[in-house]
Amino acid sequence: MKKEWYVVNTYSGHESKVKEKLEMRAVSTGMEDYILRVVVPEQTVIDEKGKEKVKKMFPGYILVEMIMTDEAWYIVRNTPGVTGFIGSSGKGAKPFPLTNQEVDRILGAMGMSRLDIANELKEGDKVEVTSGPFGGMFGIVKTIDLENSKLEVALDLFGQETIVELSLSQINKE
Repeated sequence: MKKEWYVVNTYSGHESKVKEKLEMRAVSTGMEDYILRVVVPEQTVIDEKGKEKVKKMFPGYILVEMIMTDEAWYIVRNTPGVTGFIGSSGKGAKPFPLTNQEVDRILGAMGMSRLDIANELKEGDKVEVTSGPFGGMFGIVKTIDLENSKLEVALDLFGQETIVELSLSQINKE
């Protein structure tokens, strides 16, 4: 099974508390290999007085990166403050995950990435290009720029190795 991102509905204003409780439950039940990351989508905005303020992008919702198993699903939806998953018809039906493009757009607005570069991606890894002029091609990671969330990938173009610069939102790890 693969890890995917899901949207979880919470009581509005309780997103941070639910995040904390869910992370604690994942550790206490030994499910940290299945419930991987919990994110409260927030942005820093400047108010009318010129002060920086953190604003929730989707009040009442959090994002959870997880491997969807019956046990992980049960733990998330029975965490205090969680009212359910988005994309589930109810009656015990598992929810649909977000697409990579949706996750990239949300996390990118927060300065985050769907891929945990430090732990998941390294030079020499094979990746698939998902968008842009090289979409659908496969290549090998040559360099990684952590600061700018960019990487250089060697692609085979007409029998010749060509280095292209891509953003993290344009690739999937093989």
